[in-house]
Amino acid sequence: MPSNAGSQSNRIAASKSRLKLGTIVRIRWLAVIGQSLAVAIVTLGLGFDMPIGPALLLIAMSAWLNIYLSIRFPARFRLSNTFAIGLLIYDVLQLGALLYLTGGVDNPFAMLLVAPVTVSAATLTLRNTLFLGGLALLVTMVLIFFAMPLPWGASQAPTLPFLYKLGYFAAVTACMAFLAIYAWRITKETSQMSTALATTELVLAREQKLHALDGLAAAAAHELGTPLSTIVLVTKELERGISKDSAHHEDITLLRTQAQRCREILQKLTQRSPEDEDPLHGSFTVQALLSEGVAPYKNGVISIVVSAAARPSAKGEGVSEPLGVRRPGVLYGLGNIIENATDFAKSKVDVTASWDENEVELQVVDDGPGFRPEIIEILGEPYVTSRPDAGKHQHGKKTGGLGLGFFIAKTLLERSGARLSFENRAQPNTGARVRIIWPRRAFESKRETSFSRFAQSLAVLTDKRT
Repeated sequence: MPSNAGSQSNRIAASKSRLKLGTIVRIRWLAVIGQSLAVAIVTLGLGFDMPIGPALLLIAMSAWLNIYLSIRFPARFRLSNTFAIGLLIYDVLQLGALLYLTGGVDNPFAMLLVAPVTVSAATLTLRNTLFLGGLALLVTMVLIFFAMPLPWGASQAPTLPFLYKLGYFAAVTACMAFLAIYAWRITKETSQMSTALATTELVLAREQKLHALDGLAAAAAHELGTPLSTIVLVTKELERGISKDSAHHEDITLLRTQAQRCREILQKLTQRSPEDEDPLHGSFTVQALLSEGVAPYKNGVISIVVSAAARPSAKGEGVSEPLGVRRPGVLYGLGNIIENATDFAKSKVDVTASWDENEVELQVVDDGPGFRPEIIEILGEPYVTSRPDAGKHQHGKKTGGLGLGFFIAKTLLERSGARLSFENRAQPNTGARVRIIWPRRAFESKRETSFSRFAQSLAVLTDKRT
């Protein structure tokens, strides 16, 4: 997805509120019914005198607005922030006008001015809620000084002291603030819980995909082993039977070496777990990891420079070189990233390692064009590739791809507890930089359980979201 399209979708999502039209319409219908009952009880039941005509007109306006909105938009329509705040401003002003006709703050129903602000706190942005709260307080203050008399019987209506009205204003302010903060906090916690559940589902989905990949790798190794062996055998016979001066001798040699490499890759993917191997081959140092990772690409036209050293800040045991467990997934993931760097590099790839008592970090840096800005944030997702169209070649290699290599490499490395980041080198340099960082304890871990993989992947995804 291009970066401008991604930013545009983010702006569109940010402009939408969490308030659906059906919700605000139902709330307003309750208000219409409640206001109508209050007017009927005061005039017909209690016989109090009040301006019934203007009051019914204000109530009818809310009913007409609800009917129009129900016809114009579907019930599941999600309101924009501007639309939602406009409807809530109307509710505050309509209720304020009704209160003006029925006694102002002397009317006990004046406390209902808190309701629209609470709805805003639960569904809209903080700025909109502050604006609506300020408007509701302004309406309350106006009603202290300007309002028609409270509907009452034949005797004179009670007159509340000005100090009491100020106290009522303070009570409305406190109630409004408390309910708004409470609604905002509950909404925030609910959103965080939803995010956590979505993240958990994403991790489980990634684990399921990875297990499927494990099965496919085993099946591929089993099914492809025999034909690859046949290809290697036939190409060896052809190589011996053809003159070295022949134009096809180099092609046959290349075909044999590539078939042999396919066999080695399949063996890596299906080799025994570290627990089944002898201690000598079941673990390796950081430098051994780098050497084994770059070995298949050393003889190409791209120069690969490998270096490893403790960080200057390392202290005590952090100076010693970490000894990690041999994991086929780590070797495959690192090799895929190095291969990707050699495909795009102009002349050189730097593969470096550094460590201290807390972390082990690997960096793969090339001098190529770097990652395209529009995909750098989503690299590692399935079918996202930084390669140009298939069919083009660079350094004799095909540069088209589906993006699954990066996805598999990233997933396998994260499964081991690593955290990956992708960036471009700072100007005036060109090229891409991939960082792979393990907590030292995870790199040196002897066993990797399903639960630890889940926890590590969850931590990686949580860090990414924040």
